[in-house]
Amino acid sequence: MTPVEALRLPQSVDLGGFINLLKRLQIPHRVSEAGGEQVLWALDEAQAASIRELYQRYPEGGAAPAAPPVVRPGLGRQLKASPVTAAVLLACLIVAAVSLLGDNLQALRWLTFQDFITDGERIWFRPWLDSLAAGQVWRLVTPMFLHFGVLHLAMNSLWFWELGRRVEWRQGSARLLGLVLVFSVVSNLAQYAWSGASLFGGLSGVLYALLGHVWLYQWRAPAPLYRLPKGVLVMMLAWLGLCLTGAVSALGFGEIANGAHVGGLLAGCATGLLGGTLAWRKLR
Repeated sequence: MTPVEALRLPQSVDLGGFINLLKRLQIPHRVSEAGGEQVLWALDEAQAASIRELYQRYPEGGAAPAAPPVVRPGLGRQLKASPVTAAVLLACLIVAAVSLLGDNLQALRWLTFQDFITDGERIWFRPWLDSLAAGQVWRLVTPMFLHFGVLHLAMNSLWFWELGRRVEWRQGSARLLGLVLVFSVVSNLAQYAWSGASLFGGLSGVLYALLGHVWLYQWRAPAPLYRLPKGVLVMMLAWLGLCLTGAVSALGFGEIANGAHVGGLLAGCATGLLGGTLAWRKLR
């Protein structure tokens, strides 16, 4: 990631108080000299915009809010700035409509991790390696588009909209697309290793991966976009714990893809730790 210029000021301007404010707010930054001026660098454009607005309000530092102001653009601008996030959610909606939320097995079978055939009420799965050998590599990714109920689709879509936008705005569309593809493959493989041949799908494995990514990236390179509301991490991890105990399934929520959740979370923590560390080193 290339640092973004946030401020360029004459050498005569004292930035000491403002720099101390950025340190108190744990906003990564770097100051350098160029052409007789002092330049303040940020991790990305979104953070640079927050720094500029913060400087307009508190140029000398001093008393300031606990967090920098957050600009919330309208829905149209958010969609335009989040093409990958929007495309993934649109694909989920289209697949949900075509597959009738899992009831249309003939449509469903083209996107499942394993191909299958039906015999009355029985489902016979083909070996997944045979499908890969036949060139059906999309099956490593496409289960993330499958959802089995309105609540399943709605909850996953809301969380992906929240986390996907944050990653896309801070690290870019190409980076989010790459992460989603990697997280999907890892979580699907983890679920297959966990449960064996079965029907599974949904964005939840990718969501737990994005959660782990944002969590550890923020720990290594703090920035407003990755600062999640208090309690979100605790709630998500507590839900994962309940799912692992079997309590959620016992309450009638159906089978839970625990393997996808755990595998995704571990993958996201790994990418977040690596990405955050690299970003932190660039601004040292």
